Amino acid sequence: MILTHKYSQLAILSILLIFTLGCTHSDRFSISDLTCESLKDPLGINTLHPRFNWKNNSNRQGAIQTAYQILVADDIQKLNEKDADVWNSGKITSSSNIWVEYAGKPLHPGQLLFWKVRVWDENGNESSWSKPARFGVGLLDKNDWTASYIGYPSEKGFYSCPQLRKTFSLNKTDKKGAYLLHVNSLGYHEVFMNGKKVGEDVLSPAVSQFDKRSLIVTYDVTPFLKTGKNDLVIWLGSGWYTEGLPGVAGNGPVVRAQMEHVHKGTSETVLYTDASWVGRESEYSRISDWMTGRYGGETVSGNLETQHIVFEAPDELKWGEIAIAEIPEHEVTPQTVEPNRIMETIQPAKIEKLNDSTFLVDMGKCLTGWFEITFPDLEKSQEIVMEYADHLDNNGGLAKQGQTDKYIASGTGTEYFINKFNYHGFRYVKISNLKQIPQLTDIKAHLIHTDFEFTSTFECSDEDLNRIHDMIAYTLRCVGLGGYLVDCPQIERLGYGGDGNASTVTAQTMFHLAPLYNNWLQAWEDVIREDGSMPHTAPNPYAAGGGPYWCGFIISASWNTYQHYGDRKVLEKYYPVMQKWLGYVDQYSVDGLLKRWPDTDYRNWYLGDWATPEGVGNPVNTDERSVDLVNNCYISVCLSQMENIAGVLGKTEEARYYSGKRAQLNNIIHETFFDAQQGYYATGSQIDIIFPMLAGVAPVELKDGLTNTLIERTIKEYDGHLNTGLVGIPVMMEWAAKANQPDFIYSMLKKKTYPGYLYMLEQGANTTWEHWAGDRSRIHNCFNGVGQWFYHAIGGIRSLPGKQAYSEFLVDPQIPEGVTWAKTTQETPYGKIGVHWELHNETMTMEVEVPVGSIAKLISPESAISTRINQEVITDQSDTISLKSGKYFIEYSSKR
Repeated sequence: MILTHKYSQLAILSILLIFTLGCTHSDRFSISDLTCESLKDPLGINTLHPRFNWKNNSNRQGAIQTAYQILVADDIQKLNEKDADVWNSGKITSSSNIWVEYAGKPLHPGQLLFWKVRVWDENGNESSWSKPARFGVGLLDKNDWTASYIGYPSEKGFYSCPQLRKTFSLNKTDKKGAYLLHVNSLGYHEVFMNGKKVGEDVLSPAVSQFDKRSLIVTYDVTPFLKTGKNDLVIWLGSGWYTEGLPGVAGNGPVVRAQMEHVHKGTSETVLYTDASWVGRESEYSRISDWMTGRYGGETVSGNLETQHIVFEAPDELKWGEIAIAEIPEHEVTPQTVEPNRIMETIQPAKIEKLNDSTFLVDMGKCLTGWFEITFPDLEKSQEIVMEYADHLDNNGGLAKQGQTDKYIASGTGTEYFINKFNYHGFRYVKISNLKQIPQLTDIKAHLIHTDFEFTSTFECSDEDLNRIHDMIAYTLRCVGLGGYLVDCPQIERLGYGGDGNASTVTAQTMFHLAPLYNNWLQAWEDVIREDGSMPHTAPNPYAAGGGPYWCGFIISASWNTYQHYGDRKVLEKYYPVMQKWLGYVDQYSVDGLLKRWPDTDYRNWYLGDWATPEGVGNPVNTDERSVDLVNNCYISVCLSQMENIAGVLGKTEEARYYSGKRAQLNNIIHETFFDAQQGYYATGSQIDIIFPMLAGVAPVELKDGLTNTLIERTIKEYDGHLNTGLVGIPVMMEWAAKANQPDFIYSMLKKKTYPGYLYMLEQGANTTWEHWAGDRSRIHNCFNGVGQWFYHAIGGIRSLPGKQAYSEFLVDPQIPEGVTWAKTTQETPYGKIGVHWELHNETMTMEVEVPVGSIAKLISPESAISTRINQEVITDQSDTISLKSGKYFIEYSSKR
């Protein structure tokens, strides 16, 4: 390769490149992506002290924001400088455009408000006003509620999916105001007004820990209302609100709902759930309880016309009395994450006839979501069974994963099935008791996930790397629903902290997940026990396996969320929870090292790394030396993160305490686990060598030797393959980017034999697996931590220590032999970063885009003898060149 890199973050000299042009109207800032509490136009935020974000866009290099002005009004007609009496900030000198705190009149629950912003640049030029945005304050206190919880008495209990109805009249509809419907369901819900579904949400609300908290979803139903009689139906399904799980009371799904007419700062309660509502059994019911391997599906009876009567002619149906439900006291808070939605509709690849009445549908790829089919003619009471799996077993049959739907035919009309309050992880569907093969055009599948934004792209000259990257990105979409990341959607669908920690950096790089992590971290706070003990999943419906890397999600995910999105309040809120858990860690530390803690009724196993490949090196999953080394290295990482968190929060003494505690722990780890004769730690597996280097355990003078040993053992002991699992993958990727070892990672990723990512792809995978050999689950959040390497190493985009939200970042591509170009983009809170580099015979060219509000630190290749930026020769060959906002074309000439 012509060009190699000097890896230096300690460069002293820099060149500040600012190309300031005369400012015309077209050169001024445009403002986009207005959010409140990181959400676009939220109708129910969970605070009276909201914060605002926006992005500044400019075609000038070196443009910066120097001031802003925000207007907030309770009527969009008043959103001007003269009339905005809720808040007119005036011109505030500040470069900040993320997490800008509201400072106007006191807000109150139930308000609906409108806002906009304008900014000034470094030359004093003001932008145009942004387009207006809006936000609503949710119902924040129990006194904000008039409504009661209601349900429909049914012998089916939690298996019932009832429809609850209320008719009401409006003398007139105030189009200047809004009608907001606040829905607090225990279990899933969908809302229908005058026969039309309100919104595109499905499987709402997001998850929560029911013995501590349930969530409110707020809808603007204004467009659906009419003068005179109106008809509201709320359709319920149990979901996680299931008998025997924590916080679950009663005998079925329940809901309370309240509609408020909001106008110019006033609100009036229009209706609420009470004994006057009526209900009925719907044509849907649930199959199976919600436990591991038993997430079942749904039974649907009656044709499409029957199912639609409730929307088209509800008075023709028989409605019965509902029941007021007594629900234990708990926190009820607005949902602060985007809803689940259908994000993609997929047509089947083929249908295979297994016998005269059984057919196998292949959707062509794995997905998480719903199955939809219009059946050929059926006989009355004919029961069609649909079984789902993400793969076929070794005999070509459907893997047994406990996923089943049923349809009971009416014998007339349009016989039609689609899921409603459950979902599946699948590629294959076996349809039984069907006498005629269905048409491909009559079948669909719907990919569902939380409606987060896609924020990155990656493509390079190596198609194998592109395939791996795309598989990782798609897998994260398949596990990202319900306001958290599940381990797998089909077998466990639990929010494991280990799987979460393994993929957090990758996921937050690829997608905008600040709201999702806010929701998930809240669940982690809700599951900690009084003694500081943590379970391995959040929410925590029942016991599940893991170890310290799982419990420590509360620390690592909080810190990474702050690093990616800059939200200091995440650290403020959860810092006491982190401290409480570390106190529990101390209770089970012996001679300074954490040892195994007891199993409980909410947590079991005690893992170090997990899901390492069988038959490749030593079985580190069960070796006590490796388990203890990995877990104590992770505690060292947690202590380092706590030092940083305490520093951000201004807790200087506590930061010093965590720093000292980490140094002491690192000395003990090194003395206990380093084998000087062998030249490695513990078992000498990849994670046992790498983690001590990443955690700062290994002395500097040993790192070259350890790296050489790592590479030699990988070649000789593992035939050049990965030898690590869920914990080891992200540890390895972070270390490799920091240690400038792209060829080591690249060589393993290029292996097409077991174990590896290309092995999965060669077996037909489009989502990553739970185990390297494909056992059990093939839609899983185990091995997705590799995704960060594509951006940090090949793309060369890495955040700088102490600079959150990419306010400053490195541009330093690490180029493995064999890769000749890469094009990477990453959306940050400030805007889009872009890096597109190409190698030529004796030059390297690079296009770099820096968003307004950020600074890029460009690391020069060590072989470069000259540098041009936008055709200007840079005579001072410093290690680091600073680039302010703008687009740059860079050309390096190399030594011959």
